[in-house]
Amino acid sequence: MTDRARLLLVGAGPRAIMLLERLLARTDEHTLLDIDLVDPHPPGAGRIWRRAQSPLLKLNSMTRDVTVFTDESCTIDGPVRPGPSLSEWVELWRAGGLPDVELDELSAAEARALAPDGFPTRRLHSHYLDWFFRTTVAGAPAGVTVRQHADTVAAVRPAAVGERHLVVLASGTEIVTDAVAYCLGHTERELDPGSAALAAASARSGLVYVPPAFTADADLSVIPESSDVIVRGMGLAAVDLVVLLTQGRGGRFDRAGDGTLRYLPSGREPRLHLGSRRGVPYRSKVTSTLQGEPPQREVLTPDAIAALLRSGRPIDFERDAWPLVAAELLHGHYRELFTGHPDRVSSTWAQFRPVLRAHPWDAPALLEAIAAVVPDPLDRFDVAAFDRPLADARFRDAGDVQRQVRAHIADDLRLRTTQEHSPAQGVFIAALLSFMALSEIPKERWNARSRAHSLPVRFHTFFSYLASGPPPQRLEELLALSDAGVVRFLGPDIAVAAGPGGFTASGPRVPGETVAGVLVDAWLPAADAARSTNGALRELITLHGSELRVTDAEYDGALGRVRVDDDGRVLRGDDSAHDALFAIGPFTSQTETGAFTRPAADSLSLRQTDRVAGAIAARLGVSVPVTP
Repeated sequence: MTDRARLLLVGAGPRAIMLLERLLARTDEHTLLDIDLVDPHPPGAGRIWRRAQSPLLKLNSMTRDVTVFTDESCTIDGPVRPGPSLSEWVELWRAGGLPDVELDELSAAEARALAPDGFPTRRLHSHYLDWFFRTTVAGAPAGVTVRQHADTVAAVRPAAVGERHLVVLASGTEIVTDAVAYCLGHTERELDPGSAALAAASARSGLVYVPPAFTADADLSVIPESSDVIVRGMGLAAVDLVVLLTQGRGGRFDRAGDGTLRYLPSGREPRLHLGSRRGVPYRSKVTSTLQGEPPQREVLTPDAIAALLRSGRPIDFERDAWPLVAAELLHGHYRELFTGHPDRVSSTWAQFRPVLRAHPWDAPALLEAIAAVVPDPLDRFDVAAFDRPLADARFRDAGDVQRQVRAHIADDLRLRTTQEHSPAQGVFIAALLSFMALSEIPKERWNARSRAHSLPVRFHTFFSYLASGPPPQRLEELLALSDAGVVRFLGPDIAVAAGPGGFTASGPRVPGETVAGVLVDAWLPAADAARSTNGALRELITLHGSELRVTDAEYDGALGRVRVDDDGRVLRGDDSAHDALFAIGPFTSQTETGAFTRPAADSLSLRQTDRVAGAIAARLGVSVPVTP
């Protein structure tokens, strides 16, 4: 290695700049280091959070719940360098404390009105991320340089001399570097067989099919005005789709004198028919605050995790972990109900807590015990019914579907946004604690099916449905759009088929079928490096590293993710680790944590990022200050 070390980051979005900050936190005045960031999109925001997208699109986190900085809650090896949350940053801007931040007209108007419990737009968030990047770079020691290349990595090869790597950019630029860190977020991927078949069928029949994609990048111009559109999926991607095809086409919302939200169509909207496995949208983001005892891990405790590890057998999520997660959610709800709203129960938390611990989470006897001391059904929490609220529903006709889904959305808004129902916040925090608790289990201790499906699909989807739903405003807008006849609900478990007459959607419990000339699969493509449209990710598996594969007596399959060790080093097929190739993000075998995080949460994302930064610092030989 030369006197000056060199590092190249593939990507310059939030993951990359947070890794950059953690690395620079370990440098001092003696450090000699050159850092290159390669991304066609602006540094900080990257593709997903870039400013060049519709101002209608929002984060699904409140302003006060977004930060990219470490704080005193972080259990990390690197130095803690606190900074403002997004909410505090907005307050600084309003007070004139950020003279180097120039907001565009729309973002400035938003920042002047945005409250800590408001939901910011992605455009405003891009300004925060840009400021974080610029501030991080400006604070680097004199011996550190950071260069940003508006380009794409085309190839990474071993250099002719030494242990360095040659990075070739799409423009033809070549960079020789001592280490490469892949820091990409979600990328597009090749169509899966089902999507490819739908695309082929739609082409043959003159239909329109929009496959899974990041909604802001999907070509929605192919969807005609006043056309019927079947939308599969009711998560965040579907919410963004609805926004872009309604307000994005000139419609607007108006608040009537009685407080009812109304939608005023522009006439350019399509008619949207929404369905999914559950048949209902993701749960509203919780906006209430706790008023009872502080939350804690009651069931998924360190002792419980240790007992699972001592069992000696592979851990199965459904058998071993899910019952503990479900019980933890029950404790989160009822602790807040009994200690925060004692007037709504006929017992005390001290008396009821042993009842929870004495029964399995789904025991009929537990439901009876709950009903005996919790008079209002809306104050009760049933995990199975929460997960599949329409599981036992029967529908007389399409109109009955609309009534039942609308009633569910209205109840969800009441339960998740009013202070009288703050137990929803208890469930939310219990879910976060459960997510972090499961991350304490070494990946290799799970059985193959848990690693392939139960954790990344079953639990991650449930966690997103519970904890990462849309802002309440979006669900209120769905009700208004339903009133206006622009949105129609298809119900649960819909199946879609393509034929010469159009796409047909039907469900086993809903009479009739819906026919449309357009189908949109409204979800993000799965994180899959092996099938990514990003060539650098694909070659990371095929040329440098290896694909995560899980196998045991019951399951065998490749997961499309790059194998890395706990320090983010890319693993070869023989399990040896690259000294100079690192990777972090959803395309790796590490637990997916998201990029930015909540303040004061000792977040797993910051812990992962700090650990990878420490390994890169050790590789490059830069100074690593020792923290107390």
